[in-house]
Amino acid sequence: MPLLDLDKITTGVSKTWEGFLRDWDRSLRAGNYPETTRYNYLLAAAQLARYLNENATPDLEADDAAEDPTEVTRAHVEAFQGWMIETRSASTALNKHKGLQQFFKWLMLDEEEIDRSPMERVRQPKTVKKLIPVIRDDDTRKVLAACKGKAFLQLRDEAIIRLYYNTGARLSEVGNLTVEDIDLVTDSVHYHGKGSRDRRVRFGPKTARAVSRYLRVRAKRKGAELPDLWLADRGGKRLAPNGIKIMIKRRGLSAGVKGVHAHRWRHNFAHEWKRAGGDSGDLMLLLGWVSEDMPRHYGASAAAERAQETHQRMGIGENV
Repeated sequence: MPLLDLDKITTGVSKTWEGFLRDWDRSLRAGNYPETTRYNYLLAAAQLARYLNENATPDLEADDAAEDPTEVTRAHVEAFQGWMIETRSASTALNKHKGLQQFFKWLMLDEEEIDRSPMERVRQPKTVKKLIPVIRDDDTRKVLAACKGKAFLQLRDEAIIRLYYNTGARLSEVGNLTVEDIDLVTDSVHYHGKGSRDRRVRFGPKTARAVSRYLRVRAKRKGAELPDLWLADRGGKRLAPNGIKIMIKRRGLSAGVKGVHAHRWRHNFAHEWKRAGGDSGDLMLLLGWVSEDMPRHYGASAAAERAQETHQRMGIGENV
């Protein structure tokens, strides 16, 4: 099932809002925006519409805005943003802010339905910068041990986890692979990244062996003729990224490791790369980044660890 179900996203919004959102989605598809990006953008706008419909008060006159997005004001957006911070988190509110910026920009520049965006003077929510905990080799070893065996699920899950661990790819990039994306002659994988930015990444012998073993057992399964690389346990259907997400969490829990998800291996890849003194430009190519902010963000934990190691080696404050 596709991630983006527009009927579901627009549940509870007015016909006018729904019409604008469908037109915006058409524009996003024409611009070749990834499905995940379209989903996040459309969801932010639909959530604003539902909020206005359910929270109209004398202090927040929202009846017109709940009916028509061209009536949305700065006060409406700020109230919604504050509610998001209170009920979700500042980081979630920031994501909604970015989605709404794009929606009202489209409404103003492309559709010429409004003269000014209500987002013009709405401040972005401040978020706390946290060092994301990387998943250490010992924990990864435990998760892989939970996949040990020769059954279909064990071989499949080990291959999936080793690809995340070995290449630092995004959840969707591994999840949406096809059989043709794997090249066991060069031991490399063809990832289809964000914004239609493709890249080929090499993987090591252990990952190659795990993938090869999976492909052998996959060839005997129902659904082997499908182009999708990962097959579900039953029914001869593909295993979607969300199913992989659930599988990884389950494997982590069975291994006694909490908070296991694909993105932690991406952070681990960047952490180990930077800790080893790897070049930031090369890291950007391998992980499919275009912004130079990303190596700094993902490498923050490695920078902190290097500083601690240098501090210990220098012995500052231990000389007296």
